Amino acid sequence: MTWPSEAPREAQPTEEESYRILRSRIDLSRLPKHSRDVTERVIYATADFDYATDLVCDEEALAGAVAALAAGAPVVADGAMVAAGITSSPVVCKIGEPLTARLARTVGISVPAAAIRLSFGEVGPGAVWVVGCTPAALTEILTRGVEPAFVVGLPAGFVAAAAVKDALRASGICSVSNVSEKGGPAAAAAALEALLRSAAAVGGPRAGGAVPLPAADQ
Repeated sequence: MTWPSEAPREAQPTEEESYRILRSRIDLSRLPKHSRDVTERVIYATADFDYATDLVCDEEALAGAVAALAAGAPVVADGAMVAAGITSSPVVCKIGEPLTARLARTVGISVPAAAIRLSFGEVGPGAVWVVGCTPAALTEILTRGVEPAFVVGLPAGFVAAAAVKDALRASGICSVSNVSEKGGPAAAAAALEALLRSAAAVGGPRAGGAVPLPAADQ
């Protein structure tokens, strides 16, 4: 379990200015609240406006994720870079533990798959899973039956990434994903951060744990 460090105070004015620039270049006001928050946060983190049409957001599923996070659902990351980008919540990440490598060798599975298995053994059903490093981790979530509350499925890569994200959407699991091969740790962590900030705003165990997103001009 890793714990977030406090963000520097000087970061907030820079973030507000970044959002001002972002909103001057693209108008996402047509989107419902959670979809807009997630899309803006991913664009903010990546400086990639293609995510405005590449992300697949379902407002009802996103609202469910916010409710689960507000109620204290554990957050699991597939890799250290994703975990490092999540600053508003403690994160379970098993990728670097010796037991993970041992399990991978013993069972004959990939290290990311072994990390998912060990994480599920710790958190059980009802967690929020954040995948931004490897398609193999997302495949393991789908085949292992982890019964997630929500999945952020944004791994990148030319091999298997787009296909496994398509499988995630077809599974019926509540999720946010994207259509193309792009993605990565920054995008995945950003999507989760947007949901965490909404969860903090509605109260519960994570209340006060995140700086609210800059409000969109009405």
